[in-house]
Amino acid sequence: MTITTLPPASVLLSAPPNPADRRPAPRTRRTKVLITLATAAAVASVFLGNGGMLGIVALFVISWPLERLWKRHPVPVRRLALRTDLAYAAAQPLLQVVTLVVGVAIGLLSLAWLPGLALRPMVTAMPPYAQMIVGFLLFDLLVYWTHRWGHTVPLFWRFHSVHHSTRHLDWISGVRAHPLDGVFIAPVVALFIGAGFDNTLTGGLAILQFLVGLGAHLNVRFRLRPLWPIVMTPEFHHWHHEVSPEAHLSNYSTFLPVWDILFGTYRMPRDLRPQHYGIPGPMPDGIVRQLLFPFRRRRAAAGTATG
Repeated sequence: MTITTLPPASVLLSAPPNPADRRPAPRTRRTKVLITLATAAAVASVFLGNGGMLGIVALFVISWPLERLWKRHPVPVRRLALRTDLAYAAAQPLLQVVTLVVGVAIGLLSLAWLPGLALRPMVTAMPPYAQMIVGFLLFDLLVYWTHRWGHTVPLFWRFHSVHHSTRHLDWISGVRAHPLDGVFIAPVVALFIGAGFDNTLTGGLAILQFLVGLGAHLNVRFRLRPLWPIVMTPEFHHWHHEVSPEAHLSNYSTFLPVWDILFGTYRMPRDLRPQHYGIPGPMPDGIVRQLLFPFRRRRAAAGTATG
């Protein structure tokens, strides 16, 4: 696979989104029905033991007051594309099943568990605390590169662009993600399982990555400058969602910004703040069309190549 320095040319088709375009969604009967169904699905999912959905509900309870009191951008509560993001939240149980099934297949076929088996004697000989520290650092490093390839490898970007298509960053926007976007971390998980890292550690890191990622999208104005080089903050991740190429291809870290610092992708200007979110190209509205979008683009590209 070829590594590029910019997002695929196929996404560079239109002007960046207007940061002033933050108007509320229209009040329609369809909106009320969809929000009611999404809420009911979320509540049912929590009662059925879906930990991820429980985390989303907890995040809303914590983050909504923060976004109202210390908001970064004046985004209305019922903003545009809220229906789409709520649909992603309601569909999480089904989307997670797709991610799990495809992820297991990719993890097995990647053969990443083979080098994991080679590392197993070394890993199992570590004291529990050392295994936890090494596992955390190794996981975070590998996730950094997985995320970076999601932007620089055209095949991966087709799926990852769905997540970046949101023009509003807030508590719910982080849920918008194609289920086949998350599967590219499967070889990392296979490596960890093969190496004999505690399954509780591996699963816990995956859940923590999900929850921290949601929190990093909050629409809050806190800068938290002392934490910039230490841990991912909303300011750090908002720059990653900035549409300009120099910002868009930066700040890939999930936990520790040290990886961006070491590999030259760290960007935290002191005199600027991110304003334009989204991708500089088209993305259809609605969860169904967005889930189909990566495949349609692929077919269109194939048709152009053969025509």
